[in-house]
Amino acid sequence: MNTIAPRKPVDGKAALLMLGLCAIWGMQQTAIKAAAADMAPVLQISLRSGIAALFIAALVFIRSEGHALRGGTWKPGAAIGALFALEYLFMGEGLRFTNASHMGIFLYTAPIFTALGLHFGLAEERLSPLQWLGIVTAFGGVAVSFLGGAGSGPARGTAWIGDLMGIGAGAAWGATTLTLRFSRLSQAPSSVTTLYQLLGAFVLLGLLALATGQTGVTMTPLLGLSMTFQIVFVSLISLLVWFGMLRVYLASRLGVLSFMTPLFGVVFGVVLLDERLEPAFIGGAIMVIAGILLVSGHEMFRARQARRIASAP
Repeated sequence: MNTIAPRKPVDGKAALLMLGLCAIWGMQQTAIKAAAADMAPVLQISLRSGIAALFIAALVFIRSEGHALRGGTWKPGAAIGALFALEYLFMGEGLRFTNASHMGIFLYTAPIFTALGLHFGLAEERLSPLQWLGIVTAFGGVAVSFLGGAGSGPARGTAWIGDLMGIGAGAAWGATTLTLRFSRLSQAPSSVTTLYQLLGAFVLLGLLALATGQTGVTMTPLLGLSMTFQIVFVSLISLLVWFGMLRVYLASRLGVLSFMTPLFGVVFGVVLLDERLEPAFIGGAIMVIAGILLVSGHEMFRARQARRIASAP
């Protein structure tokens, strides 16, 4: 009989891999926005999702995980596919109004929405006082960013629209996680749930691009580089590495390390797109990241405190 090996705490190898993954994930907003003039963001995301879905489907077949596509998973699968498409619709359209660095922060408010949903849905997931402090801190950071003004250059007056869409993308991401947790998909392989998400984004965003006339493509070296990065690194390599790590390491510990992603998003936006950061946004971003750390990392903080107490003379 096959046994499932216990998950390990994060070690140096895992930390380095997470550093690379966060850099890749943080780069995606910059890659999409950089090529937006050559291909609409929603079309970029649709095409990359469709191509990645082919490879993930092959992975499901190789691993003999196709049985998970049956047995009543198609309904929640369709739901997470639609939510995934909504998340990237908000992100893609939001990048038309706001900076990639802003989107990189607001998109990653997702753990806040997930924690709130779990708090009201499961008794064992009630938020601790430290987590409530994190939620208040994060939303306070959002308020500081908005009240202090957002955006730079000609789009400054409409940047708040893109920022709101970034928060909407984070909420859709959080709803996706909740749907996974409260449905039969919670027992399905991660490759199968990802396949549902990629198919949803490919179909729905592709139809939206057709309906709104966002199908124009100008072949340029920048577009080729952006799409290659999105398909190969974002949708394939990062997912395969992430799946592999989830089989070895504690998911909660890996989730805490993902806080580095919005930091990379800000850095890439500033360095590669020459985006300016307003003082209010910097202060708000620090508050948002601190809040996410408090919400996502409270279990790790509690475990560390327990070890200290146990080792005290």
